[in-house]
Amino acid sequence: MLWDVTVIGGGIAGLCAAIAARRGGAAVRLLEAAPRPLRGGNARHGRNFRLTHETPLDYVPDTYTAAELRAELRCTTGDTDRALTELLIERADSIAGWLIDHGVHLQPPGTGVMPYSRRTAFPLGGGKAMINALYATANRMGVAISYDSEARSLQRAKDEGWTINVRSAGADAAIRTRSVVVCAGGPGADPAWLREKFGSAAEGWMVRGTPYSDGRLLDLLIAAGGCAIGDPTTCHVVPVDARGPQFDGGIVTRITSIPLGLVVDRSGARIDVAGAGSQPTHYAKWGPRIATCPGQLAYLILDTDGLARAAPSALAPITAPGLSDLAAMLAIDPAALLQNIDHFNATPANAARTITEPPFAAYPMRPGLTFVHYGIKVDPTMRVVQADGSRHDDLFAAGMIMAANVLRRGYLAGLGITLSAVFGQIAGEEAARHVRG
Repeated sequence: MLWDVTVIGGGIAGLCAAIAARRGGAAVRLLEAAPRPLRGGNARHGRNFRLTHETPLDYVPDTYTAAELRAELRCTTGDTDRALTELLIERADSIAGWLIDHGVHLQPPGTGVMPYSRRTAFPLGGGKAMINALYATANRMGVAISYDSEARSLQRAKDEGWTINVRSAGADAAIRTRSVVVCAGGPGADPAWLREKFGSAAEGWMVRGTPYSDGRLLDLLIAAGGCAIGDPTTCHVVPVDARGPQFDGGIVTRITSIPLGLVVDRSGARIDVAGAGSQPTHYAKWGPRIATCPGQLAYLILDTDGLARAAPSALAPITAPGLSDLAAMLAIDPAALLQNIDHFNATPANAARTITEPPFAAYPMRPGLTFVHYGIKVDPTMRVVQADGSRHDDLFAAGMIMAANVLRRGYLAGLGITLSAVFGQIAGEEAARHVRG
């Protein structure tokens, strides 16, 4: 069978692309490398997405304007694509409605465990419920979904479209398609790739998302002449619980309570980050700092008061009745730890967060990679731009594989899902428009 549109990748971008292309009248096949229980890419771990709105809505309070989003996107410094950035801002006010129309339910403000946000909406049931709803919609609309199906090669067909070599259950098969939308995620989940780009320090890193976002499709696009964009040695990395899984820990393993205590390395020496403060973005500054620690390992030390104010965590903290006991449990020199805590408590700036009240607690932390600021260049129709400036009319990319067009540095909470959903929708629309002439 010659498919009209084949979408590679079953995360939020791929689902939105597949649904949009099917709505456009195309015969659509969706290839998901993960098995069915692990489908959905990194969006499975998402809890909110950013959107603009001029009035309060059922699922988001107050207002958050396009001008505010534009101003806050300045944190993503670098030579970003202004046309794509403006396109993202323009569509940020309609993506919630589009998701709702396709089966996603959103949580009313004030009903969840997180404080309300005028900048983001929360899918009811979290990211996995959102993904399940979109899969149900895609299936109901007639999208052919293949799990455990890894695209191994992408070649221009002699007559029309593309041939995709797909490995499923250990066997290879060729798929013919008139157009391709690549939504396979960015690089970063391949340990060998991380070591190549970031050196031996990356061996101590953990990957917060799916292990299937390994950069293979990005390499294929670049090898076929696609224009790479961004810097493969810059990334968004945050502190995560060192006891979590190597992959797929998601947001629940992130350590957010650093402003409530003291951070030490494996020797018991205090480490700090200038300007990290207590804003919600402090963890994005702490991740790179922990990556420079010996063994890429650090510990957050809290007393009972700090622990009481800390956000709930997926894994219980390590606790001990005394600091010397805690040091022994962490294999840290007790004298060094006590000396640094005494100095910390004696500093006037730390008067509101001294570590004095037993029992004491610790969280072991490692760097957790969210994404790398590197991908494939696209134009405003999501067509892949070749290194020579040309482009194929029938080859598209959306989601984190092209996020570096907009996110060259930094990040905004909830932007990943918005970016993937918006650009996935556009890619699917354009692919269907192309095959229909």
